[in-house]
Amino acid sequence: MGNEVSTASGVKPQPGDLIEIFRGSYQHWAVYIGDGFVVHLAPPSENPGAGAYSMMSIVCDRALVARAGFWEVVGTDEWRINNILDDQCEPRRADLVVQEARRLVGAELPYSVFQSNCEHFATELRYGKAQSRQVHQAVGAAAVSVGALVVMGVVVKTFLEAGEERKRTRRY
Repeated sequence: MGNEVSTASGVKPQPGDLIEIFRGSYQHWAVYIGDGFVVHLAPPSENPGAGAYSMMSIVCDRALVARAGFWEVVGTDEWRINNILDDQCEPRRADLVVQEARRLVGAELPYSVFQSNCEHFATELRYGKAQSRQVHQAVGAAAVSVGALVVMGVVVKTFLEAGEERKRTRRY
């Protein structure tokens, strides 16, 4: 695989691009810094092929900013260039993104799946604004699930109360 990096359609990431790596139940994010390297926020459980072990990142509270070869981080997982907020935010200049990413290499930072994960890290480097679509989607899905349970509970309660009322008013 070497240092050559391009998508299946031949598009090459540019320095400062965000790389989304599909790890099954979640996506890992990195910032491409050029020459076949990325910088990413890596809790101890983050690596290609970690499988179920990758879920251990939920209990981590610290992660290391690491510089690594693109393919070392991606492994055989699917990936794409995904500058997710370009339509909402002005990206910072690529040279500044790369400079800041390199400056942070080796730093141990607070880590939280919900408040400071690898996607937050990558979007903050590119846009100066930490966001995680994964967290928004997970919270939204949880809210919909809770809402559906509440509605179902109300329907069941109403049905049971109506049955009790029929029993009380039934004439024998």
